[in-house]
Amino acid sequence: METRSHETPPSNAPSFWARERRALVASIREAPILSAVLATLIVSGLFMAFPALDLMATGYFYVPGRGFPMEASPFWSVVRDLGQYATTGALIAVILLLLAKIVLPSRPMAIKPRVLLFLASTQIIGPGLIVNGILKAQWGRARPRQTDLFGGRNEFSGPWQIANGCDNNCSFVSGEASSAFWLVAFVFVVPERWRVKVIALALIVASILSALRVAFGGHYLSDVLIAWGLTLIVILVLRHVLLIKPGPGFDPAVEDGLAAFGKVLTAPFKRLRRAA
Repeated sequence: METRSHETPPSNAPSFWARERRALVASIREAPILSAVLATLIVSGLFMAFPALDLMATGYFYVPGRGFPMEASPFWSVVRDLGQYATTGALIAVILLLLAKIVLPSRPMAIKPRVLLFLASTQIIGPGLIVNGILKAQWGRARPRQTDLFGGRNEFSGPWQIANGCDNNCSFVSGEASSAFWLVAFVFVVPERWRVKVIALALIVASILSALRVAFGGHYLSDVLIAWGLTLIVILVLRHVLLIKPGPGFDPAVEDGLAAFGKVLTAPFKRLRRAA
């Protein structure tokens, strides 16, 4: 009788988890926007189903009778300020580069217009409009330090739950975490050899600033993670719209439009200069 021996896979064959990881990476690369949406929905659903996760994360930094001690630390306050300066400075630099073409319309732009429009619009639409303009203004989630669980007077409410514990500039979602995570957008416009360093730096800054918002009692963990997800969705959508989809004539058209607008604005000043 013929017997069959069980064949063993070669030692260099990838493991089950290695194959699954490769499949996951491939699916993310093929559909990054959908992957970001699904990830944000999963995180949202997790914190909605288990609100104790928010309370556990916040409770780690809360001391009864003392509040949130790290909030009073001069060192961590300086770290927070430096992080805010970094994100604000990056946005100002982008805007100034756009304005430079308007002020000096005859000079060619050093950076492609689509790159500057991408960076500016992701900040304006993500952290600016969606996070601060809509969610923080309308959802009414009280900050941790404002709730009766952590020394305040208001009731705790979960993510995506419209509440009345706050009138404006509320906890859901985190504006600072969203603005810090916006730095990830630079990964898509820098040379490929810099991308690993840029993504590492962006995530370090975003992680530190977001963790400090939780440690200071200013936001729940769900506030910062959902802010990350929403910001990433905006970045990926606008990457497709402004960086991938436009044809080769997009940048010259935008640059010519900015130059024409700049000539209209600067024309009165040139006439005054000639008259003087």
